Amino acid sequence: MEHADTCKRAEKYARGVLETLAKLEEQVPASYQSLLDASKRYAKDALYYVDVGDCDTALSAASYAEGLIDALKYTGVLEPEWPRRLVDEKTVFVAGTFDIIHPGHIELLRYASRYGKVHVVVARDKNVVYEKNKQPILDEQSRLKVISSIRYVYKAMLGDEHDKMKPLEIIKPDVIVLGPDQPYDPDKLAEIVEERTGKKPLVVRFEEKKPFSEGLRGTRDIIRKICRGTYCSNSR
Repeated sequence: MEHADTCKRAEKYARGVLETLAKLEEQVPASYQSLLDASKRYAKDALYYVDVGDCDTALSAASYAEGLIDALKYTGVLEPEWPRRLVDEKTVFVAGTFDIIHPGHIELLRYASRYGKVHVVVARDKNVVYEKNKQPILDEQSRLKVISSIRYVYKAMLGDEHDKMKPLEIIKPDVIVLGPDQPYDPDKLAEIVEERTGKKPLVVRFEEKKPFSEGLRGTRDIIRKICRGTYCSNSR
């Protein structure tokens, strides 16, 4: 069922991109035509992968196609007019440190993508130090770059150093997906977000924390395993 849903979403996005491109071709300056051509290629690739049953790759290609069109908006060229069926797609919010990406992170994002387009907020270095009393292994820009490349992620951004709730005001999510270890009460979080945005989201928790690679369950386990080997002398 999940496989079929992913293919259906990928096909919807890809056809929406092609429909939008047809309206844009006469409006966009010639200097941006190469961007439209690249978007069209990604959309057609998505439809190809839908046909051959590679739904994850199809969804990734469709997301790239949409992202290129969105670039027109963010560079101030024009405001793309998306088909209503795409505008109504639910916005999903996921936040975390995402330091040393591992299979658990991928499963969380894959789960979140079932609800709609996944927007990820990556914790700032300053906030990680404050909350965890240690520097992340990778700096915030590196973590943002890695998370942005994952196929289940529609868009990613850095959090706010002074107000953790600020990104929620920007994204205005329909759904918030919490990780297994995030210490938030779903009902209270939904109320706080409603106060800040005027919109009450559905808050769900991804409960599963399945072991991977000989029983590892997260970043701390990976660091401990490294430190037990020859990479460092002291366990963290």
